[in-house]
Amino acid sequence: MKKTSSIPISKIQRASKLVKTGAKVGVNYLKYYGEKMVNSEENARENLNKNNAEDIYNSLKDLKGSPLKVAQMLSMDKSILPRAYVEKFSLAQFSVPPLSEALVLKTFKKSFGKFPSEIFDEFDTKAYNAASIGQVHKAKKDGKKLAVKIQYPGVSDSIKSDLALLKPFVVKMFKMKGKMSDDYFFEVQDKLLEETDYILEVAQGKEVVAACKHIPNISFPNYYENLSSKQIITMDWMNGIHLSEFTKINTNQETANALGQALWDFYMFQIHVLKKVHADPHPGNFLISEEDTLIALDFGCMKTIPDDFYNPYFELAKPETLLDKSIFEEKMYDLEILRKDDGKEELAFFSEMFHEMLSIFSLPFHSEFFDFSDETFFEKIAEFGDRYSKNTELRSYNPSRGSKHFIYMNRTFFGLYNLMFDLKAKNIKINNFINL
Repeated sequence: MKKTSSIPISKIQRASKLVKTGAKVGVNYLKYYGEKMVNSEENARENLNKNNAEDIYNSLKDLKGSPLKVAQMLSMDKSILPRAYVEKFSLAQFSVPPLSEALVLKTFKKSFGKFPSEIFDEFDTKAYNAASIGQVHKAKKDGKKLAVKIQYPGVSDSIKSDLALLKPFVVKMFKMKGKMSDDYFFEVQDKLLEETDYILEVAQGKEVVAACKHIPNISFPNYYENLSSKQIITMDWMNGIHLSEFTKINTNQETANALGQALWDFYMFQIHVLKKVHADPHPGNFLISEEDTLIALDFGCMKTIPDDFYNPYFELAKPETLLDKSIFEEKMYDLEILRKDDGKEELAFFSEMFHEMLSIFSLPFHSEFFDFSDETFFEKIAEFGDRYSKNTELRSYNPSRGSKHFIYMNRTFFGLYNLMFDLKAKNIKINNFINL
């Protein structure tokens, strides 16, 4: 894989890169209009998506940082973007061109005032893997194998300007209007800034390890504060393969069920007991050990769940709430999905839409055990998303509604559901966290 010797850091450099990408997308559309005259609309659209996904991803992987992180977030919900985008953007999880050795050494020197060779007994300047915000290297010290995560230069400083550049595109793409769009953007901006603070990530990692280490079939790395800084994290090296690789080769249903239960318990314990959750559940953040246990990594993105959101959010997951119109509407107002300034038609439309969505999405919470290998459950979610993405009535309203806390809570559940489906986990005890 080609290495990155420099990253555009200034606002002008990064804006120029995005403008050039926009021009390429424009050319792709011209090709699309010509192709659909001689080819089927379906084939022409498929080629358009493929070309756009390629050009956009190639630009984002050079910029790294927040634009690439947003692409990674979008790739987790397979019902929002066409397949070509999901396949390309998902590479941001753990397969991005790494920094060159020279840039690695320069970053280390700037952070610690020393080169890696002066701190570790061994340090591999070749990256083991690279993602949207940083890359991981192997190291050794005092006989212990370590993983050293190095943040890309300029990532933290460019977040606000990057999001300002991306905002018009995202607002148009998702038809966002009014104050809520600002609330959503500040929520994403604040979380991305937190993810670039590696001192905070070390503290959060140690907090999660202490609180969740008793959960069966899951393990965590230890973190080393004396070998970490705001841009560098040192932790134990954990042997295993990425969850996405494991699911391609696993044939043992009992193993899949045990791993699925561990993953589910880990999330339910955080959500319901800690009221703070690892809000980045993509395959790159989980390994499967040789002993078939789950390994959880990367605690940069942790979402605190306030009670005034937690209570109505999980009330809406209860079958009795879905059956009681007055309680259902009360919780919808509490979560800012329905608003006092909604007209009669808007109230009826969004009440019906969200009732259908929650009736599907909350199904795992309606029984003691759930089968996450059930394709019909995920087909219902995909069909709902596809149907409403084409709904002309929805486009006429302002779809920017709901508490800002939905962004990372929904991201957490979409990611978790997808991981559970990839594992094909069956007979998962939903409320097992109570016993933990």
